[in-house]
Amino acid sequence: MKILVTGGAGFIGSHIVDAYVGGGHTVVVVDDLSSGRRENLHPKALFYQLDIRDSGLEKVFKEHAIDVVNHHAAQMDVRRSVDDPQFDAGVNVIGGLNVLESARKHGVAKFIFSSTGGAIYGEQDYFPADEEHPTRPLSPYGISKLSTEHYLFFYRETYGKQYTILRYANVYGPRQNPHGEAGVVAIFAAKMLKGEQPLINGDGTQTRDYTYVADVVRANVLALQADGSHTFNVGTGVETDVNVLFRSLARILSPSTPETHGPAKPGEQKRSVISFKNIQRAWGWSPTVTLEEGLQLTAEYFRKQQ
Repeated sequence: MKILVTGGAGFIGSHIVDAYVGGGHTVVVVDDLSSGRRENLHPKALFYQLDIRDSGLEKVFKEHAIDVVNHHAAQMDVRRSVDDPQFDAGVNVIGGLNVLESARKHGVAKFIFSSTGGAIYGEQDYFPADEEHPTRPLSPYGISKLSTEHYLFFYRETYGKQYTILRYANVYGPRQNPHGEAGVVAIFAAKMLKGEQPLINGDGTQTRDYTYVADVVRANVLALQADGSHTFNVGTGVETDVNVLFRSLARILSPSTPETHGPAKPGEQKRSVISFKNIQRAWGWSPTVTLEEGLQLTAEYFRKQQ
């Protein structure tokens, strides 16, 4: 197949590109390199440095008979979305629509969309949240992801375009940039290796569902063979609070680093954890990398980078 991966020079997208190329597919990458990095690009991927909002995107579709779009390009910083919701919507909603329209016009058969399980449900009624949980996002980032999900439903009902929505938990691993809320593993690791003091926001009891990037990649590989339209959570179903995460990384990287707390971030979600039971039943997917194993692999990557 010929697959277009938007955001294919980024953290998660570049790992997916590697897997698709390794599976014998022809991969085209569109990335503006605002957060993606050239060194992440697979040498066999065809690369276009391009913003997904640009009119030039359609030229990529014209030049290549794309079979599948895997849409990972996004404004992914929750806090930036709160500070600048118009920018967030411009990239995630308008940019996403530009990708969708180009895919429609050029007869793309399948659309895979990276959504968020960490932000789309808001403060949860039950734990872990399944896909039937009410969607009450507390940030413009979560709102923009949910908006694109609704547009995908519209394109299916109106144009017959099939889609797979993958709602990620908090993904971590090699190549993650050490910035933004979702990058807390990378932030802590980078600071510990530099001998700097990581700061835990508030009392550190806020929880997240930390999912290793290789497990997320497997879900994106399985999505290539899926018929029909699907919405699945991709997570571990395990809550881990920031204090436990800090202590686990400190044991690996810097046991002498003290546990230091700062002010709580206003409006930060208290608990977030998602169920993977539906994707397990449908595709046989389940997480295979434990948090301890994933942190070891991530720490090795950051050591090499240092």
